[in-house]
Amino acid sequence: MTSTLTLPRTASRSRATLDFDALYRGSREDVFAYVATLLRDHAAAEDVTALAFERAFRKHRSFDESRGSARAWLFGIARNAALDELRRRKRHASLVTDVPDATAVAPEDALDLALRRAALRTAMTTLSPRDRELIALKFHAGLDSDELAEVLGVSRSNAGTLLHRAMTKLREALDA
Repeated sequence: MTSTLTLPRTASRSRATLDFDALYRGSREDVFAYVATLLRDHAAAEDVTALAFERAFRKHRSFDESRGSARAWLFGIARNAALDELRRRKRHASLVTDVPDATAVAPEDALDLALRRAALRTAMTTLSPRDRELIALKFHAGLDSDELAEVLGVSRSNAGTLLHRAMTKLREALDA
């Protein structure tokens, strides 16, 4: 069964169809990885991910395809839900857990991979929360430049500049 939400035509919104089932299936793992990166808590990330999809379903009428993709709209909702949780906890987010690998690693490569991940986790802790969030959105959530800009509420070029600066800081921290 597919839940397709047809949005009404208004003066500011063109007629659009939001295939919520496809949006959920195509984004749930990426949303969870992004939220888990921000919250550093697997159980809380599950709750916030569910909350984000619930909010998206309830607020489907606010989706406006002329402002961007449904995926970027969803990540904006997930970002707000995660930030609400962080504010509730009154603490800053940092990268603590790794996103599970889709492919298995050969045993002889496991040590090298573990060392590289530990170095990356350590380097990520030196970054500001904003820089960690940019990297999580780009590499854990897999957002493209337009989606990244939309989620952050900045221009595409500004999003690219912010990401470039964050990656430069991360490379410098890894080299140190």
